[in-house]
Amino acid sequence: MQMCSGYMISAALYPVTKLGIAELLADGPKSISTLTQETGANEDGLYRVMRALSCVGLFSEVSPRTFALTSASNLLRSDVTGNMRDLVMWMTNEFHFKTWGDMMHSVLTGRPSVEKVYGKVCFEVFQDLPETNVEFNNAMTNISAMTIPAVLEAYDFSGIGTLVDVGGGHGLLISQILKHYSDMKGLLFDLPHVLEGAKPRIQRLGLSSRLDTCPCNFFESVPAGGDAYIMQHILHDWTDEQCHVILKNVHQALAGKKNGKLIVLDSLVNTDGKFDFTKWKDLEMLILPGGRERTEDEFRALLGKAGFRITRTIPLPSMVSIIEAQPI
Repeated sequence: MQMCSGYMISAALYPVTKLGIAELLADGPKSISTLTQETGANEDGLYRVMRALSCVGLFSEVSPRTFALTSASNLLRSDVTGNMRDLVMWMTNEFHFKTWGDMMHSVLTGRPSVEKVYGKVCFEVFQDLPETNVEFNNAMTNISAMTIPAVLEAYDFSGIGTLVDVGGGHGLLISQILKHYSDMKGLLFDLPHVLEGAKPRIQRLGLSSRLDTCPCNFFESVPAGGDAYIMQHILHDWTDEQCHVILKNVHQALAGKKNGKLIVLDSLVNTDGKFDFTKWKDLEMLILPGGRERTEDEFRALLGKAGFRITRTIPLPSMVSIIEAQPI
């Protein structure tokens, strides 16, 4: 019953996160009537959702019709370090319910269900759904914020003069790396409408003189001039054939660059049959962009075909591994 009704928790999480219930409880317990007044929700509907979420530990009903935060719901607060608010908003939204609800299409055809539900490929759908697009980009930034501290602790970026972030979204990853390495310069490139969301962060962090942006499509070309190219959660979005195009463009951009390298931040699927959340992320790739999560051997084959040799892999405690490769 817990397994087959798991979507109910996801459905209940979205409205309480959207309404900012966790933030409203930051200073202590509140009655459902107070929460109703502060959010404009229906008191009976909100109470029943909060009661249900409390029985699985997401909130605590400390006295009749009065609720408090738990360690889990505290992570829904946008002002808490390491919070997962934006990721929760993305994973529990209507877009996900519609696409996951038609998984049968992907099972029968091997094609993303999003194409059947919305009639377009995933990233084109986002252009038609502004709120979903915002939730997606916020979630990707949220994932970066959860990953970056471990990346900076595990990997030494010293010696890289210019780092190019391939499809770097709103630029959180490369911004934090540049803050950590004051002598490094950076180039962030992505689609034009995505980069608009990156510019305020670059200015706010005082990185305008060291971090440039470049509107580009990595299926067409990758800007040259970098000593190293980094890709976070890019390759898992695409088929092997599509990845080959991206990687060949990176390989070409590194041509003639002594000690040039490619740094891939992606999950590695374990092969021991034990629980691995990456295997569930793989289904997300199946039904949305049409890509896949890969094992280390699959990454070696993928990169090798594009002219790269993996020099090392570094597992991180955040469902991500660092895969370092050099052109051969």
